Amino acid sequence: MPEEGGQVKNHRRMSSDTGDFREATRRDAQIAMHKELDHLALTCPDHMRKQVRADLDGYERIFKRFLSETGPSVQWEKINLLPKEAIKPYSEIETPSKSQIKSMLDKLVVLKLNGGLGTTMGCTGPKSVISVRSEFTFLDLTVQQIENLNKVYDCDVPLVLMNSFNTEEDTEKVLGKYNNIKVNIRSFMQFKYPRIHKESLLPIPRGYSNNDLEGWYPPGHGDIYESFNNSGLLDEFIAAGKEYVFVSNIDNLGATVDVNILNFLLRQSVVSPEFLMEVTDKTRADVKGGTLVEYEGRMRLLEIAQVPKDHVDEFKSVNKFRIFNTNNLWIKLSAIKRVIEDDSLHMEIIVNPKTLDNGVNVIQLERAVGAAIKSFDGAIGINVPRSRFLPVKSTSDLLIVMSNLYSLKAGSLTMNPLRSFPSVPLVKLGTAFKKVKDFLSRFADIPDLLELDHLTVSGDVTFGKGVALKGTVIIIANHGDRIDIPHGAMLENKIVSGNLRILDH
Repeated sequence: MPEEGGQVKNHRRMSSDTGDFREATRRDAQIAMHKELDHLALTCPDHMRKQVRADLDGYERIFKRFLSETGPSVQWEKINLLPKEAIKPYSEIETPSKSQIKSMLDKLVVLKLNGGLGTTMGCTGPKSVISVRSEFTFLDLTVQQIENLNKVYDCDVPLVLMNSFNTEEDTEKVLGKYNNIKVNIRSFMQFKYPRIHKESLLPIPRGYSNNDLEGWYPPGHGDIYESFNNSGLLDEFIAAGKEYVFVSNIDNLGATVDVNILNFLLRQSVVSPEFLMEVTDKTRADVKGGTLVEYEGRMRLLEIAQVPKDHVDEFKSVNKFRIFNTNNLWIKLSAIKRVIEDDSLHMEIIVNPKTLDNGVNVIQLERAVGAAIKSFDGAIGINVPRSRFLPVKSTSDLLIVMSNLYSLKAGSLTMNPLRSFPSVPLVKLGTAFKKVKDFLSRFADIPDLLELDHLTVSGDVTFGKGVALKGTVIIIANHGDRIDIPHGAMLENKIVSGNLRILDH
């Protein structure tokens, strides 16, 4: 017997066949989620209720799809390689004359995905405020790039930031330092969705609280279309005569405005592509990156999470799938408005399992911005130079962009012409270097990497001033050992292991 005042809930059902059972459980989950989301909406402050309701309504639509879309999102036998003309080589697109560039740039909006935190690199707050070069942050470099365009060409390219609830407040505080810069900086916040229990499929949060960060998540970057539209900025830019938005990750230092690509989009004699994805040649370091394929007559982004297990090796093949998505995207603003209004925008749902600090298993429903390519007419890929893909995801990447491999001008990094080949060295720094603070403490200054091919460092290792690394260098300090690379050392095709300490006396 239950205690007085308790409730006994009867979950027993009449017997049914498998199809009826699945439909019944799906319907139950949908009803339960609707009730929970209604409750969450009522717990938020009054001034936020309209926005929160819109967010949760969007989440409910995705949840319904998640329940109803069973089985794989692609059938491998329907995947075809794209015809040659679907991916245009960058070398074949024309450079505009200087007199054309101002009018072209006045039709452009630059949008940076700014929802990520710096936690994976041991930093607090938005990743965009981590210093990456000459004390400048990702955001500083982005603003400098746009300011330079606006000054040189006397144009008005606005910079838009898509923040998450994790980055919104801190980013808005930082933006004040750009008040005297000739850049129109705007921002909007992407949706805030509840994590759900893996088993019950009910929301983790019991109320709408800014303190309950574990219960909520920013749902990837696939909600950019609806969030951009809901902010009012999409309509504002269309009314101002803007035609294209260039979207990229704020931590990709190679994703600068390219006037050749913009010229290609605006100077089409027939119909301008509504969606252009920058792709680049796949190397063995990029085998997990999404690629473009033809599927049921349309161009489609294929992610490794969608690939059946027995075809994963085939997907990773550099010989078959030769290119991958850089997530540098050029999208027609009027087309974004159309696909939202006629409800033809479609992106696959990514089910991202997580374990919270308290051990609870949850799932996040996410979507990828590039997956919408199939919803747009005339979509095309351009195979760009590798230099347009320079992401900083770890301190290994940070070492590369801080080194003499690159020079910095007007916020843009350019490969040092003294580098004899254009590829970036492969760098793997161990866990002792994972946090930016620890990374910086282990280098008296950044080594000369101009002739480096491959660097692996593991264990307790420090570098003195004026160190040069060439060819393949492997430095391994075993547990309990320490290696100090001395000032002025030049290591070329060397393996250093054991214990090497330099002590002051």
